[in-house]
Amino acid sequence: MKQTDFVGGFAKGLQVIEAFDAASPQMTITRLSEATGLDRATTRRCLLTLVELGYARHDGKHFELTPKILRLGHAYLAATPLPRLIQPHLDALSEEVRQSASASVLEGTEILYIARAAQKRVMSINLTPGSRLPAWCASMGRVLLASLPEAEAHALLQRSQLQPFTPFTLTTEEAVMAECRRVREQGYAVVDQELELGLCSIAVPLADISGRVVAALNIGASAAQVAAAEMPGLYLPTMRRIQAALRPLLRPADPRAGIQGV
Repeated sequence: MKQTDFVGGFAKGLQVIEAFDAASPQMTITRLSEATGLDRATTRRCLLTLVELGYARHDGKHFELTPKILRLGHAYLAATPLPRLIQPHLDALSEEVRQSASASVLEGTEILYIARAAQKRVMSINLTPGSRLPAWCASMGRVLLASLPEAEAHALLQRSQLQPFTPFTLTTEEAVMAECRRVREQGYAVVDQELELGLCSIAVPLADISGRVVAALNIGASAAQVAAAEMPGLYLPTMRRIQAALRPLLRPADPRAGIQGV
């Protein structure tokens, strides 16, 4: 892309939007300036523009996003058939195994949830389509990382903050890459309480008809209810069946449209 094609103001506005999260749903100009690295004047202009357009509100001190911001995420969900194709299969999987099931895609250093069927809440945060988790320590992230060329996976990990969420979290690039190689060989990933204590999960990649991995599918369960070591035996056959059923429905992306084709 030519530098002249880059719209700096638009990029800064997106930085401000992305700074809001579950831990910081309301922020002052100063806090947002610190979070984004933008100066206060630029941050203020971005925020006031969002308020004027209805994407944010201001109580005199704090700013917060409004429900209108969901239109931005809905545009993706409406434009790509992936969530619509996957959701019925997720619902069936969740009902059959009586556990929560999810699907996600790789977005930068994170996984982005695009579909979910919840039986019960297994994490302290409420996961819904649009939720994000660090790719390197999530089961879906591991299978998506394993699908990348090693150089790309290394580069992604170098951009990630490999912090210990629990005593079981792998926190070195070498350890995560070794696990990704194992995932690539066996075709699935199991994560045992690395992201949150009491949570284990299993994931498989979802490939299109050309063999390119386009998403990941997982089942999450309470570690007190299902041991991580038991998950492949309990859930992998059913997940493999859904994996095979979805493959002929997922067609390579149309380069003219820039979205997943059907």
